[in-house]
Amino acid sequence: MANSMFMLCYPSCLAPKILHHDNEFLKFSSFSTKPTKPSSHSRLITMNLPMQTPYNVLITGSTKGIGYALAKQFLKAGDNIIISSRSEERVESALNNLRQDFGEHRVWGTKCDVKKGQDVKDLVAFAQKNLNYIDIWINNAGSNAYSFKPLAEASDEDLIEVVTTNTLGLMICCREAIKMMRNQPQGGHVFNIDGAGSDGRPTPRFAAYGATKRSVVHLTKSLQAELQMQDVKNVVVHNLSPGMVTTDLLMSGATTKQAKFFINVLAEPAEVVAEYLVPKIRSIPANGSTKPTYLRFLTGIKAYSQIFSRLAFGARRNRHVLED
Repeated sequence: MANSMFMLCYPSCLAPKILHHDNEFLKFSSFSTKPTKPSSHSRLITMNLPMQTPYNVLITGSTKGIGYALAKQFLKAGDNIIISSRSEERVESALNNLRQDFGEHRVWGTKCDVKKGQDVKDLVAFAQKNLNYIDIWINNAGSNAYSFKPLAEASDEDLIEVVTTNTLGLMICCREAIKMMRNQPQGGHVFNIDGAGSDGRPTPRFAAYGATKRSVVHLTKSLQAELQMQDVKNVVVHNLSPGMVTTDLLMSGATTKQAKFFINVLAEPAEVVAEYLVPKIRSIPANGSTKPTYLRFLTGIKAYSQIFSRLAFGARRNRHVLED
């Protein structure tokens, strides 16, 4: 499937070796006490009781696309939200829109460039100042530098942008989220969003992006192992796969026949994806399990079914883009 933009947000759903994840919506939870001051013994607390709602949720890269849609859906569920972006203007715009719909006292926003360690430390301080603690941290910030070309033609600036945002930025965010949550008696849950390449499939025209998304899965597994090794039971790290989402980034690469085909067949608007995923995410802190999970919107069965319907009956043609 070379030369296809669809792979940018293409989930690891069509690889048979991972279909065992399709029915893995396991439930997780944490200690129910809502602290006003972190406990020095919090890392020894087992998450075996439900967290209390509303949840405090922080989402990076959440002023547009799937991040913004997730924020809206959490707010609809009654939760409190911290949004962030490296653009102060986008933060202000998104914050104003959300506050118009959900009020002044349930959503806050701040500028944060995830590849800068001090920015992420400041994001944690901002969250603690306004909400005291975070139950759910979603690492959504990512970049392809809006560049779709062979690696040999990529600029230094584009490569640095992609790798530092998607890999270094994710590591910094995970580090700071885990450090914060270990000192919260009720702990917390970190979700790392995957993308094209996360299952090892090739991603021509955005090889650097695919390589960074492959590293997301490895990093998540390593963090899970580290937390287990350190006997940290109040923090859990998960993977989250939104599948193909009709964001500006995806649609900007819909320039080939193959890309248009898969976007029409498999992609969904951010609002549809968020409406499905948020209840699944919220169910995790609602119970007592501490086992990590991989939540997917577009499962292998769903993807194969939609492709078959298209090939057999012409379903989903021209849903998002006109095909030749």
